[in-house]
Amino acid sequence: MATQAPTLEDTSLKSIIAHAKEYGFVYPSSEIYDGLQAVYDFGPYGVALKNNIKQLWWKSMVQLHENIVGIDASIFMHPKTWVASGHVSSFNDPMVDNKDSKKRYRVDTLIEDFAENLRQNGNEDKAQHVIEEMEHLLEQDNLDGLHDLIVKEQITCPISGTVNWTEVRQFNLMFETKVGSVAEEADTLYLRPETAQGIFVNFLNVQKTARQKVPFGIAQIGKAFRNEIVARQFIFRMREFEQMEMQFFVREDHGMLWYEHWKEKRMKWYHALGIPEASLQYHDHIKLAHYARAAVDIEFNFPFGKKEIEGIHYRTDFDLKSHAEVSRKKIQYFDPEVNKNYIPHVVETSAGCDRLFLMLMSHAYREEEVQDGDKVKQRTLLKFHPTLAPMKGAILPLVRKDGLPEKAMALFNDLKFDFPLIYEEKQAIGKRYTRQDLIGTPFCFTVDHQSLEDDTVTVRYRDSMKQERIPMAAVHKLLAEHTAESTFLKSL
Repeated sequence: MATQAPTLEDTSLKSIIAHAKEYGFVYPSSEIYDGLQAVYDFGPYGVALKNNIKQLWWKSMVQLHENIVGIDASIFMHPKTWVASGHVSSFNDPMVDNKDSKKRYRVDTLIEDFAENLRQNGNEDKAQHVIEEMEHLLEQDNLDGLHDLIVKEQITCPISGTVNWTEVRQFNLMFETKVGSVAEEADTLYLRPETAQGIFVNFLNVQKTARQKVPFGIAQIGKAFRNEIVARQFIFRMREFEQMEMQFFVREDHGMLWYEHWKEKRMKWYHALGIPEASLQYHDHIKLAHYARAAVDIEFNFPFGKKEIEGIHYRTDFDLKSHAEVSRKKIQYFDPEVNKNYIPHVVETSAGCDRLFLMLMSHAYREEEVQDGDKVKQRTLLKFHPTLAPMKGAILPLVRKDGLPEKAMALFNDLKFDFPLIYEEKQAIGKRYTRQDLIGTPFCFTVDHQSLEDDTVTVRYRDSMKQERIPMAAVHKLLAEHTAESTFLKSL
């Protein structure tokens, strides 16, 4: 019997990072060349988990809603796109350099870490005061005030330990590149810093060809790129990342109703994944973008603190109106219900796929004590929701002889068309069970000598380690009932 799992606060991010690399989830990119900061590659089980996240999100958003459709817009977009969106003029983060360590930091991250240390030391009131002062200064774009706050609070550089700071400056986060055969004549393009603009510029195309009526949504999953100066906390903040976004187009008088609808619906999605209420919270934005009417983050309690995994924003009609002005094209919708043309308002749901990946790894990672006869042993496992688990089951012949491998492989071949499975016959059965725990496989099916006689197998459950005998013909039904996407989708 397993003892109670440690709380997430007890789980070290270093343990999760080490586990992710050791067992094929996430590797440092270009590691043989000493890696590239804030860039990562997803291994065999990592890419399977990530694909499961994206597939479940897509079906939850698009397949379950008759008024939401999908697109896949290009990463490269016309440069004027980013003029209209405001990214060219204002996609900046306040940065500060420490003169002794020569390291550059995002000001908000530096101050938030300082406030978190205050909280951990029991000074909650002081921490809250510092955060409120920072947010007020950010809202006013008061760079000198932010510098003075850092100096006043004696916030030190984590590397040098000094408060020898430069002035605070703005730093644009977009990556530039060139298109054209001759560098001198090439045009400047940007790697998109978000996927939403590809939806907005295609609003009319999608609305007409998909025959949608307001209210309706357009969903997209895709890569985005930001030249983060301070990229840290593993895959939480990267320079190349993947977003899952849906822009929902509504009438202005219905905007706040739909905002509340998607706010509630997206939180329910995380609960359905098995993320407990205690690990999630809403965080309303105090500082709103000039075009926004309301904005909230869904935060997860990571080992390094409460951080955003998804944002729900009521963006009004800013985006479509801006693209209409810059492109000089008419972007409107004729609404037969009110008998007039208008520019729709937008409610956005925007989730970071890589952040959800880290959330699921953080939630699933367990180190627990288990009773093994008279002894107590330590085991590590990944307790993924079965629908999200990279591998749904493992087919394991007890020994590599007596016809057991052939019997097990026949079962594997029968199931592989419907489920991602592992076939493994090396090492003792106990070690193979341990291996499957470490990658989060919810079910192991062992083929032994009795299987040759009565076509039964032993199923071993990851979470409880309970074992029972079932007919081989029942394996498909067991996997389908516990791992099918449809079971999850119906719970929504």
